[in-house]
Amino acid sequence: MTDSIRNADVLIVGGGLSGTMLAVQLLRQPGERHILVIEPRAELGRGEAYSAVELGHTLNGNAARMSVDPDNADDLTQWLTDYIGAGGWPESGQQHVPISELFPPRGIFGLYAQQRLAQAKVQSASTLEHVRGEVIDLQVQHDATLLTLDNGQQLRGACAVLATGMFPAARTPQTESSGLNAAAVDPWDVQAMTLIDPQGTVLIVGSGLTMVDAVVSLELAGHRGPIDIFSRHGLLPHVRRQPPGWVDFLAEDHRLRSPRQLLRELRRQCQVAQAEGVDWQAPLDTVRAHIPRLWSQASEREKRQFVRHVRPWWESHHHRSPPLSAQLVARLHAEGRLRIRAASFKGLEPAADGVTIRLRARGEQVLSQVSGAALINSSGIEYDWRRVARPLPQQLLKRGLIKPGPLALGIAADKSGAVVDSQGQVSQRLFAMGPPLRGMWWESTAVTDVALQAKALALKLTTL
Repeated sequence: MTDSIRNADVLIVGGGLSGTMLAVQLLRQPGERHILVIEPRAELGRGEAYSAVELGHTLNGNAARMSVDPDNADDLTQWLTDYIGAGGWPESGQQHVPISELFPPRGIFGLYAQQRLAQAKVQSASTLEHVRGEVIDLQVQHDATLLTLDNGQQLRGACAVLATGMFPAARTPQTESSGLNAAAVDPWDVQAMTLIDPQGTVLIVGSGLTMVDAVVSLELAGHRGPIDIFSRHGLLPHVRRQPPGWVDFLAEDHRLRSPRQLLRELRRQCQVAQAEGVDWQAPLDTVRAHIPRLWSQASEREKRQFVRHVRPWWESHHHRSPPLSAQLVARLHAEGRLRIRAASFKGLEPAADGVTIRLRARGEQVLSQVSGAALINSSGIEYDWRRVARPLPQQLLKRGLIKPGPLALGIAADKSGAVVDSQGQVSQRLFAMGPPLRGMWWESTAVTDVALQAKALALKLTTL
């Protein structure tokens, strides 16, 4: 405990990829300022996503798509070229593709982000410090923001940024817990999975990219038994391929505004592509750049319709699996070891051995029970901050400093990232970026999205 208060110009809450990219952009701005990044982990730049240590846990985008530099799309490719040339990641040669088409392990990507931060620090007149700890409270004063850490330390800054990243459902305590996490094995904990009966049935709730990681983890742990996957719609992620370029049809026709219009035209474009022998992923990939515009101009009714009726298919088609992971899932599915069923998780049942869950199959009313040797929660990301049982989100809500974003996705903010409080007032000192702005832009988690936000927010903060 200490009574002293440390001062800074900018306080960044979260030192994962979002906070690190913002720090890099702030360090690149002219002038001198003092930046504190508050992150409980020992390293900056990794966060939840890039702390993975297994080579099998890779990015779901190739190097050409994953630059942290919004001004240089080839930045990761260039860094990887040097890294591999110096003897790093020798396994990359087994893929026999250009470096720009490699899907790097997430741990190596975290190293890339760290090195870009280190370079920015050396070249900057500003200073940056990593303060280890968890922010448990935040207050906005007339002329500053005040943070309180779990060790009692307090930090004061002219402004603060919520760069908290994602809250994976598997690792996030819930305000209304179903008990799922208490009974489940961490999807990325290969060591814990070695304790599962290698021939036992593993139950997985959720069928998105976290499920893909969980299957990779099970394979690395030596599991060779059945894997039963349950999700509401029973959809698996498609594999990410490298399609040729396609005409940007949304740039050419701004009359396409509603989700229904977009889907109708996108289906037509995909049909045209397939008729010409072109991968259907080519037209789909052109939509990515227009999502912020389309989402922001959609009505609340249209957004709800999209989330309710289109979201599962959007996720499985757009958030695609890296090739090597997809090959593993496809092989296990073909062997009959991996089975997918459209069913909703409804709770746990007491079990003397292993685990038993309650399910409701799609289209049915009667609940059924399924038992297995182990359970994994792969239900994705928790975006509703009201459900996140961590000190800071709960304190921000209690103080009225934030309110849920559209459809309870993340938190509300204006287009610059300035946070909107419970009374609808736009803050002059509290900002957000990345996943907390999911409700604002729909896609606010991809590296390229966050990189652009970091650059724009850094410019704004340095002109306050």
